[in-house]
Amino acid sequence: MDVMGDKATLYETGRFVHAADRDETGAAAEEARRRLAAESGDVEAMSVLGAMLLRRGDLDGAEPQLRAATAAGDRAAANNLGVLLHQRGYADEAAGWWRIAAVAGSAPAAHALGRYHRERGDEPAAEYWLRQSAEQGHVLGAYALADLLEHRSDSEAETWMRAAADHGHREAAYRLARALDQRAAQEHADGTLPVPIPAQRTSADGKPRATAGDTAPDGDGVRPEGDGAPALTLADEAEQWYRQAAARGHRRAALQLGAILEKRGELKEAGRWYLTSAKDGEPRAACALGFLLRDAGDEENAAVWWLKAAQEGDGNAANALGALHAERGESQTAERWYRAAMDAGDVNGSYNLALLCAGQGRTAQAEQWYRHAAYAGHREAANALAVLLLQGGDAAGAEPWFSKAAEAGSVDAAFNLGILCASRGQEAGALQWYERAAAAGHTEAALQAGIARLREGDEPTAERHLRCAAGGGSAEAAYRLATLLDARRPPAKAHELGEPATEKTECEEWYERAAEQGHRRAQVRVGMLAAARGDVVEAARWYRQAAEAGSRNGAFNLGLLLAREGSEPEAALWWTRAADAGHGRAALRLALLYARRGELVEGQRWCDRAVALGSGEVAERAARLRDALRQELSA
Repeated sequence: MDVMGDKATLYETGRFVHAADRDETGAAAEEARRRLAAESGDVEAMSVLGAMLLRRGDLDGAEPQLRAATAAGDRAAANNLGVLLHQRGYADEAAGWWRIAAVAGSAPAAHALGRYHRERGDEPAAEYWLRQSAEQGHVLGAYALADLLEHRSDSEAETWMRAAADHGHREAAYRLARALDQRAAQEHADGTLPVPIPAQRTSADGKPRATAGDTAPDGDGVRPEGDGAPALTLADEAEQWYRQAAARGHRRAALQLGAILEKRGELKEAGRWYLTSAKDGEPRAACALGFLLRDAGDEENAAVWWLKAAQEGDGNAANALGALHAERGESQTAERWYRAAMDAGDVNGSYNLALLCAGQGRTAQAEQWYRHAAYAGHREAANALAVLLLQGGDAAGAEPWFSKAAEAGSVDAAFNLGILCASRGQEAGALQWYERAAAAGHTEAALQAGIARLREGDEPTAERHLRCAAGGGSAEAAYRLATLLDARRPPAKAHELGEPATEKTECEEWYERAAEQGHRRAQVRVGMLAAARGDVVEAARWYRQAAEAGSRNGAFNLGLLLAREGSEPEAALWWTRAADAGHGRAALRLALLYARRGELVEGQRWCDRAVALGSGEVAERAARLRDALRQELSA
């Protein structure tokens, strides 16, 4: 009989490893058969019977059987006797039996002995025995060795973690995936190219399969490199290991896999993994599933999962519930959930509570919660606190918070610092902060930086900033960019009759973009360009839009256009609107109009208005006309 073989079912680290479950009747029959054999002196039967009783928790019944089998040289019994003694609290005696079994070649015993030494701080001994276990192909030994080496930052750790993962250890698969994921993220941050990894060969059931040249099952378990298989990036391989761990019930792996799929836009599959993880009790997955459902328009079910996650201590979910109730006008419930988020350690709870208080006009409380979040490092809270202080007239108190937020990466804070510097006449400091915010994509900051650079005469830099701001949707930036380009272009050639109209220049396109966004000066300019092309209808449309939005130049130009087309009464209406808004030339046009009609008193009134409003030339012409009208009235 091969008493030194691991034929018995082994019990180690609190778990049995057995070929298949049997029903209670079959188990009872098997136990009775083994007991009869053990009583007749069968060492293997003693070992197996001891393991069966140990599994059932019958330590008193198991111990004599295991001791008898161990005395006869059964290494599996020695290992299980160690497990039994460890459960009774005799760790040192257990280690002695594990050593006997390990020396005899038991990989599980070597693993248990290695863990015993590590728990006592003897890492060299722990590494020795864990390596013995791992090199015999013991999965738990490989994982424990990898964990020990990783603790020491030993590069060999990944080899053994991969060995354990290859043999189905789900925690090893998860940790290997995390390590690969972090390395991929670091390489991306460093700007290096992804490292290709040979693809893992799998069988039809999705598990790693052995190929020629692979190590035997009782070898070190290291996965061989593929021969001719397509290369994978670190991120691709990380996803594969997440998927393997998740398929084996690892809830954090399922969460990570869901996040990867969601980022890639595969929302349906992402939702399935989030659901799997959430059902296994992962609150972050429940929270993520809630956001996925909300984005799909299902707020009711989103709230259900957020509630589940929040009740399990997820601050992000509590914040989401608070925001949901705040949107519904249920401020008291929202406040309760924001406070729950704070209790869970989520600083966003303080910030959101401050926003809620600020929206209700509770300024003192808003300041209190902004401070709470700002001191905890919340950059947007620091910026909001600074704005609140600035609005209260405390510029000196606001500036340090703006600086703290800006240094932490708040783009809005950098822009606000620029405004603060500009208000003090510190143009160089303002430009520095504007350009810092502009570099991070702040549209208004890019506009202000462009205007500042124009004042300095640095047109190339100004143009770059204005293009960024205009591209970000700023109508004012589009208009200023257009005027900059307009000033550079050569004078237009005289347009010959029958000659096809030239294509629009870039500056015209920017004028039109600003005009379409409601920029009144741009609308006037587009109208002027259309009029110059002879497109009266288009010109009138843009002038009218500008005039109706309050542009006095638009009203004046529309009046000119209508007068040329013979609609003088309507022209007078628009000139009157422009003159009432302070347009001197419009007042002079009205004076001339009334003078021609013989309404000298009204003409003289508009002359007085033109003198008061107009530029030097307009005022001079209006004064001459007024004198002529007076003479006519006194004649």
